Amino acid sequence: MLNIHASDLQLWIVQLFWPLTRILGCLAVVPLFSHPAIPKRIKLAVGFVITLAIVPSIQVPAIEVFSWQGLLSLLAQFLIGISMGFVMRLLFTAVEMAGFMMGMSMGLGFASFYDPQAQGQTIAVGQFLTMLTLLVFMSLDGHLIVVAVMLQSFETMPIALEHWQLNSQAIATLGGHIFSQGLMLSLPVVASLLITNMALGILTKAAPQFNIFGIGFPITISVGFLMTLLSLPALVNPVNRWLIDAQQLMLQVLR
Repeated sequence: MLNIHASDLQLWIVQLFWPLTRILGCLAVVPLFSHPAIPKRIKLAVGFVITLAIVPSIQVPAIEVFSWQGLLSLLAQFLIGISMGFVMRLLFTAVEMAGFMMGMSMGLGFASFYDPQAQGQTIAVGQFLTMLTLLVFMSLDGHLIVVAVMLQSFETMPIALEHWQLNSQAIATLGGHIFSQGLMLSLPVVASLLITNMALGILTKAAPQFNIFGIGFPITISVGFLMTLLSLPALVNPVNRWLIDAQQLMLQVLR
C-alpha cells in the first residue's frame, strides 16, 4: 500500500506552487492565452501542464508556503510573470495604435465597440489588425517562444533570487519603440489619406459646385481600405522583428 506522508505532500506542493504562480501570472497577460474567449479552466490546465514539464529542470527552494517569506515569494513570482507577459502584450499595443491612427484617418472613429481584452473602446480597424497580428503571431510560433522564455526565466531569475528590481530604462525604451513602430505601420495609410484629403481640398477650390461631403467620405474610406489591403503582406516582417525584440526584453525587464 502506498503511504504518503504530510512532509512529502508539502514538498510536492512547494515544487509546483512557485513555478505555477509565475507561469499563471504570465499567462494572465500574454497574448492568445489571456484572451477572454479562453475559459479560465483551460488557462489553469495549460499553466499546470507547462509547470509539470519544466519542474524537473529547475531548482525550487524549500520555502514554507504558509509563512511571511512564502507570501513575499508568491507576490514576487506573480509580479515577474505579469511583467514578462506585459512586454509581449505591448507588441499588440503597437498594432492597436496603428489601427487607431488608420481608422481615425479614414473617418471611422465612430465605428468602435467594446473590446473585452483591451477593457475599453476599440476601433474596428484596430480590432481587425489585432486579430490578423494574432494569427501571424501563432504562425511564427509565438506561443512556443513565450513558453521557452518562461522556462529560460527560471535560469536568469531563479525562484530563490531575493534582490531584483524593475528595469525602468528597458521599459521606457520599449514604450518609445512601440510608438515608433505603430506610427511606421500606419504610415502608408495615413500618408495616402493625407494626399487624398489635399486633393479633395484642391478640388473644392477648383470646382465649388461639387458636393465634397457627398463624395469625400466614400473616396476616403475606399482609399483607406485599398492601402490597408496593399500593406497587409508587409505586416509579417515587423511582427517577426517585434517578436524577437520582445523575447529579449521579457528577460531584461527585471534584473
